[in-house]
Amino acid sequence: MATVQSQRSKAVWKKATASGGAACVEVASLGNGIVGMRDSKDRGGPILTYTIHEFAAFVMGVKQGEFDNLIGV
Repeated sequence: MATVQSQRSKAVWKKATASGGAACVEVASLGNGIVGMRDSKDRGGPILTYTIHEFAAFVMGVKQGEFDNLIGV
């Protein structure tokens, strides 16, 4: 299995359009059912990794408003 570091250069990183071009987090598929997340200000820095199931659960929670209290909504 490829390491996160070897997949870094091949990954297609995406940032939410809602960030308006500001610093934000970026996500990418790293292959083998792994999603990577990194700080857009430090693209060579650490990458957090999650299984596709973990990431899907997080996205579903965001859509359902489970984290709105963190941003004062």
